[in-house]
Amino acid sequence: MGAVNQTTISEFILLGLSDDPALQPFIFTLFLSIYLITTIGNLLIILAVCSDSQLHTPMYFFLCNLSFNDICLINTTIPKMLWNIQGENQTITYTGCLSQVCLILNFAGMENCLLVVMAYDRYVAICKPLKYTAIMNQYLCVMLLLFSLFLSIAHALFHTLMVMLLSFCTEIKIPHFFCELAQIIRLACSDNFINYVLIYTVSVLFFGVPVFGIILSYINILSSVLRMSSLGGKYKAFSTCGSHLSVVSLFYSTGFGVHISSAFTDSPRKTVVASVMYTVVTQMLNPFIYSLRNKEMKKAFRKITSRIPFLL
Repeated sequence: MGAVNQTTISEFILLGLSDDPALQPFIFTLFLSIYLITTIGNLLIILAVCSDSQLHTPMYFFLCNLSFNDICLINTTIPKMLWNIQGENQTITYTGCLSQVCLILNFAGMENCLLVVMAYDRYVAICKPLKYTAIMNQYLCVMLLLFSLFLSIAHALFHTLMVMLLSFCTEIKIPHFFCELAQIIRLACSDNFINYVLIYTVSVLFFGVPVFGIILSYINILSSVLRMSSLGGKYKAFSTCGSHLSVVSLFYSTGFGVHISSAFTDSPRKTVVASVMYTVVTQMLNPFIYSLRNKEMKKAFRKITSRIPFLL
């Protein structure tokens, strides 16, 4: 007998990071600090790129969009979490939960696409420097951004629509601080096998192909750098790729860590902790990685701070 459709439920319950009341003030303060640091840090990168004409290049154009995407991603999770802690209310509406799923998938997918586009930009800059301006023209940069946005939205809507076909019964508690796709599917009382198959199949394609593209780009970059005779040229090439490689390693290692941990552990809490890394910590560290390892960004930040008297 098939499951009766119970998708008329009005809300889910987000259990958060801990059920200990004594830890809630600490969690609230910690995540509020992370939220403010992430938002301000990424806004400073956007401001620096927009205000400095020397940074109006394809690399910083994509970095600016990456920072904006990071702000959007962290705004889909932490504000609701802080609101629930402050109001001592763990509920989220059914519509709000599906909207959160869709937005998280969209912005995480967009970050995935932007990282591979940035890898291609570095490949062209180092392997084909004489043709860089002609290849990475304004039209191509905009088209790559729009294509990334299209793929991300399509990926997010596909999974969200598949979740809407599921039936939910009385178990509506989500052991997470946001509506994570796998946790929502796990709560379904109808057959969710197809959803699981689609999650892993589409994830392999949507995230695996970009990872392969990034690896291929850096294999060619490394090959070109090793053929350089100048030590200064080698150092400059590696320095321009260092920040991007750090962000790539952080994003994909934590993201894959979540899926691996969810596959080999029965503890939802461990999966939640792993999810914090790729949905919160990565977005917070990105501005530091790009500002600390990039001389041009440091100059742009100094120009901004010099215009603000109270920061002198």
